[in-house]
Amino acid sequence: MYKKLFIPGPVPVHPDILAAMATPMIGHRTKEYAEMHERVTSGLQKILATEGKVFLATSSAFGVMEGAIRNLVGKRCANFCNGAFSDKWHNVTLRCGKQADAIRFDWGKPVTPEAVEQALSTGLYDSMTMIHNETSTGVMSPLPEIAEVMRKFPDVMFIVDTVSSMSALKIPVDELGIDSCIFGVQKAFALPPGLTIFTASDKALQRASTMEGRGYYFDFTEFAANDAKHNTPSTPCISQIFAMDRQLERIFAEGLETRWARHRDMAEYARQWLTDRGFGLFPDREYCSLTLTCARNSRGVDLAGLKKGLAEIGFAFDDGYGKIKGETFRIAHMGDMTRHDLEELFSAIISIMPDLA
Repeated sequence: MYKKLFIPGPVPVHPDILAAMATPMIGHRTKEYAEMHERVTSGLQKILATEGKVFLATSSAFGVMEGAIRNLVGKRCANFCNGAFSDKWHNVTLRCGKQADAIRFDWGKPVTPEAVEQALSTGLYDSMTMIHNETSTGVMSPLPEIAEVMRKFPDVMFIVDTVSSMSALKIPVDELGIDSCIFGVQKAFALPPGLTIFTASDKALQRASTMEGRGYYFDFTEFAANDAKHNTPSTPCISQIFAMDRQLERIFAEGLETRWARHRDMAEYARQWLTDRGFGLFPDREYCSLTLTCARNSRGVDLAGLKKGLAEIGFAFDDGYGKIKGETFRIAHMGDMTRHDLEELFSAIISIMPDLA
């Protein structure tokens, strides 16, 4: 049975997008593809508020996250870790044979500007990584404030995962000074998984050109060379790019400001519904994600039972991730979702647990 997804990704995909993916195939070295590629990257530049290069990679986001490590970390990397996926990025950095340190925060806490400044002031690092919106904990770190600190360290590569936040709120890449901004499409962009978007500043491309062992598939300089021809180094996932082309049309038809407001409204509605029923929020409210809500199981609900019951009536529900599974649960509200979708989920929850009415 098809289940309506309220997990932190993938999220539901609109029928228009699925139809776009069924477009008859074209050659990726043709004029038709180059025109679409240019149109898509230009649209993404508007969303990212960047005049820099935007690249399309056929991969999950972690492929490019590893690529950024291979291209941009020379001396040592500071991995800022406040959840499962930022912890994983540190592990990936080490597996790439790079020198790196994990600067850790308790799960549920954000990366702070003070910690970034303290770490980088040591002079040990030429790169840093952070996840803007840590989906394991529902924490959104204060990216503009961290960007202010990063201006003090122009020689340190500013590498940011915006996998579950890009397009749900304004993230102006150039204004923030991000050297490599990386995100997949299966979350706030509401496409099927398999395509990753990333940027590389001129500074990042210069660093990459000097880096040995950066490999081929995610070589930033290869992407830059092929971008000049509105193409990719290797065969791209053309069906996904058809989908992105259509989704960009839909996003701009809605309007970016309207889209951002819709995501904020859904987030506030979800938090209020949960707290009104005695559930706490796992992060402090000011650092709660705008694309998913991570709540504490303050009422001792049988989350595994709730997950099973919701599955039986057509809803996919997440009962927490990693070491906080069962202690927390997460509800996604991103992409093409609306408040009506959340109302539908909450009604289904009440049908299983009437005492939450």
